[in-house]
Amino acid sequence: MTKTAPEPQRRNARANRARILAVAQVELSRNPDATLEEVARATGVVRRTVFGHFPGRPALLEAVAQEVSRVLGEAVEAAVSPDDPPERALARFVLGIWPVGDRYRMLIGLARRDLGVERVSEVLAPARERVTSILERGQAVGALPAHVPPRVLSTALEAMALSLIESVGAEAWRDDGTATATATLIAAGVPARRAEAEVHDLAALPARTAKSPTAT
Repeated sequence: MTKTAPEPQRRNARANRARILAVAQVELSRNPDATLEEVARATGVVRRTVFGHFPGRPALLEAVAQEVSRVLGEAVEAAVSPDDPPERALARFVLGIWPVGDRYRMLIGLARRDLGVERVSEVLAPARERVTSILERGQAVGALPAHVPPRVLSTALEAMALSLIESVGAEAWRDDGTATATATLIAAGVPARRAEAEVHDLAALPARTAKSPTAT
């Protein structure tokens, strides 16, 4: 007869795994080349504990990718409001993604080193498709200029947002997401004053805080 671990032990193991994953995301955001030993040290556990959950760095990185996929998916869904006009939908998306921007940036960094572009593209696909869809709708109804194809523009806006997130991380400036959302709308073709007004109105809504996803 197969013996199963007592429930408190299983809960403890799940808690350890979640804590390791949370710390790993922070460490990998700081240093994409962080080792399992460094993650263990930052978590405050012995190396053996990390290897008990993740037999190697590839396994840890894949678990991180899955966790980021979950959090990003929640952020994307929380940022959806079917009745929004395109410019407001785009602003809402940026503000919704902002709290998990570091993880977004981390994943892009890991694409170049470990996970591969294809795997990272799978994780980021829902977010990228959402922005492309907003841009397509905006250009179709004339709310956004069609000077750049939606998919190409989506890629450019992502690169700009990631650069701004990087600048905040490097303490080159401060932003709570509103400046980046405004810059994104302006880059998409929304007049500056209108972009500022849209972002200001959204940022003032209490629902924004209530809908923000939380990592566990």
